[in-house]
Amino acid sequence: MNTQTASKKVVNGWAMYDWANSVYNLVITTTFFPAYYAAVTSTNNAAFKDGVPFLGRTFVNTELKDYVLAFGFLIVIFISPVLSSIADYKGNKKIFMRIFCYIGAISCSLMYFFDASNVTLGLMCFMMAGIGFYGSQVFYNSYLPDIASEKDMDRISAKGYTMGYIGSVIMQLIGFALVVLMSTPQDEETPLKITFLLVGIWWVVFAQITFRSLPISSKEERKAKTNVLTNGFKELRKVWNQLVHLPVMKRFLMAFLFYSMGVQTVMLVAIDFGIKELKLENTMLIITAVIIQLVAIAGAFAMSRLSAVYGNIRVLIFTVLLWVGVCIAGYFITTAMHFYIIAALVGLVMGGIQSLSRSTYAKLMPETKDTASFFSFYDITEKLAIVIGLFSFGLIEGLTGNMRNSILALVVFFVLGLIWLLLTLIKMPKAARA
Repeated sequence: MNTQTASKKVVNGWAMYDWANSVYNLVITTTFFPAYYAAVTSTNNAAFKDGVPFLGRTFVNTELKDYVLAFGFLIVIFISPVLSSIADYKGNKKIFMRIFCYIGAISCSLMYFFDASNVTLGLMCFMMAGIGFYGSQVFYNSYLPDIASEKDMDRISAKGYTMGYIGSVIMQLIGFALVVLMSTPQDEETPLKITFLLVGIWWVVFAQITFRSLPISSKEERKAKTNVLTNGFKELRKVWNQLVHLPVMKRFLMAFLFYSMGVQTVMLVAIDFGIKELKLENTMLIITAVIIQLVAIAGAFAMSRLSAVYGNIRVLIFTVLLWVGVCIAGYFITTAMHFYIIAALVGLVMGGIQSLSRSTYAKLMPETKDTASFFSFYDITEKLAIVIGLFSFGLIEGLTGNMRNSILALVVFFVLGLIWLLLTLIKMPKAARA
């Protein structure tokens, strides 16, 4: 872990990757793709009146999307340890961050060719874009303790998320302008498809700033590995074995696992809920998504400031309590205005909990040069949470035919996360709670 924060150029270059790839998170997973996918696969389309056919079965359209994305995360879980190991061996996390960036960006752009006649192509591109995004995050996150001292981690982590929100809002507004200016009653699809193409271009172009700025590990820090294909799993086992002697970090990771099941799932299915349960129009959903991102900027900075006064774990406890309230309210909402109010609350707590979770984990790490291994463990925990959260949400919707019932599972996840956070706080030394 660094005792001194890197230069402003390196820190800004690191944060720019959030600016580059967060357009995927907002435009693809949160607004434009869900809206486009829902329109293409709607039961109003005669081809999908009984559901969306896939691998010999038919599924509720949003249920299938949840399963496909969950499967993508499952792939990331299995390949991340190998990639982290190779990155450590080569001493250059940047190479693999770049590879995943290009996989994600190209997949986003290929969504331009997705329509009702090739739903499978659209879903596969959606999955591969997710693999590219989250695969690159393993390496991106692992740079944080390399470039930031402990006292600056909260601030720099929040800066990354803030840059991401600003960049994604700009791209969202560009897409919104295309929809408003180019859409016709005969053709509402082309502006959305052009937006998919632009997301891929945006991601690749701005990522170059990051790739030019981030350092390559010195030869002295590069580790000799006898078998890089299995070493990543050995490294994870070493991290797991160290957790036995790190009770605070172990309890925090349990909390992180459970509340991430809720946080990540809400972020990935919120727009689907607005479309299917409340019948909201695409234009209003896009505006709502922009509002969420703007509020999230304030949320990320507010949580960073509060953590300096009350301590990270206490602020996370408060934030998870807010998430429980959001989910309970979400179960009962029936109007567009209710949705917009809840969306604003989601934005307030979304950026804060992600930024603070990342910096809290970095602070709890022991003194080590194996930052990629520790952050691989962190990212795998988060991806496992997404797999369980998305699969549970999709399964309950598929069984009951109602998304509202799926929200109840998220409440359970948040409550379990809250319990583990309280246990973490109890286990922490008194001096570390401040």
